[in-house]
Amino acid sequence: MDKIKIAIAGIGNCASSLIQGIEYYKNKEENDAIGLMHWNIGGYRPFDIEVVAAFDIDERKVGKDVSDAIFALPNCTTVFCPDLPRSGTIVKMGCILDGVSEHMAGYSDNRSFVPSTEKEADKDQVVRELKDSGAEILLNYLPVGSEDATKFYAECALEAGVAYINNMPVFIVSDPEWAAKFEERGIPIVGDDIKAQLGATITHRTLADLFRKRGVKLERTYQLNTGGNTDFLNMLNRNRLASKKESKTEAVQSVVGQRIDDDNIHVGPSDYVPWQNDNKVCFLRMEGKLFGDVPMNLELRLSVEDSPNSAGVVIDAIRCCKIALDREIGGILYSPSSYFMKHPPKQFTDDEAFMMTNEFISGHRDN
Repeated sequence: MDKIKIAIAGIGNCASSLIQGIEYYKNKEENDAIGLMHWNIGGYRPFDIEVVAAFDIDERKVGKDVSDAIFALPNCTTVFCPDLPRSGTIVKMGCILDGVSEHMAGYSDNRSFVPSTEKEADKDQVVRELKDSGAEILLNYLPVGSEDATKFYAECALEAGVAYINNMPVFIVSDPEWAAKFEERGIPIVGDDIKAQLGATITHRTLADLFRKRGVKLERTYQLNTGGNTDFLNMLNRNRLASKKESKTEAVQSVVGQRIDDDNIHVGPSDYVPWQNDNKVCFLRMEGKLFGDVPMNLELRLSVEDSPNSAGVVIDAIRCCKIALDREIGGILYSPSSYFMKHPPKQFTDDEAFMMTNEFISGHRDN
């Protein structure tokens, strides 16, 4: 089958893991392909994806082949596929807007943002690049808090007529006004805010759902996360966290049955620990009551490599988006969004979302 042609805005750790994974699974067969939720989606395998356009704003990435840029500082994720062939796709200068937090300039070069000397791209340039490259899907991998920049690339996707996967907690797909724009154009969208393959939020949701199903009253809970990548460094600016906290909190609240009082639930990033690099550590506590109002509590520590955890889901989101294009399905892809994203337009339990997504993949569900 033809390759799925994608463009990426933001060549950070998540993009690095995704691009490494596309190459990594070329040497695998279905029966030994560890780490995938689906090997085949609509006839497309994990390596049937090609990056044809890329945008960033860091001096160390702009102007480089994508296969080199993904290993440039400040990226620090695990290198599990080091020998990448040159892609021929050069990272172009993007548009900065609010894509960088001001405080990040105060860190050493291996952690901070180094602005490119190239002139920022405007919308016409990005749209032209999307069209000329033949991109079918644009992935948003911008930093948390990039409200204006995320909307900028969403507008570019609309004008270029390419599908949009919003991996970040800026509400595009779950915003009725934005969703209507893509619906009117018949362009598929998936979002918002990628849910890791087995990360803090999916684990928290699964346990909250278990409490509900087993008749345990969940009264108080927190999820505290630490990490050392640029995502955590960026989130030291608490002004950029509003949508992230809302996305993560609602992902948990949506499965508890009876909502927890705001004072009794805390879900969100907690601190930046440089030596952790791309390792993310989650500390989870849940307090509730069992039969007879007898109290109980649960504590869990989860340690994962953050960016590969994301890529394991995005590689499926891309292929679901592609089969929507093949089937001429436009607008919100509700089933994939509910399974792959923390803040979809409609929340379902993960069991329901899993079933709906498999029905969508098999063609037994239109959306």
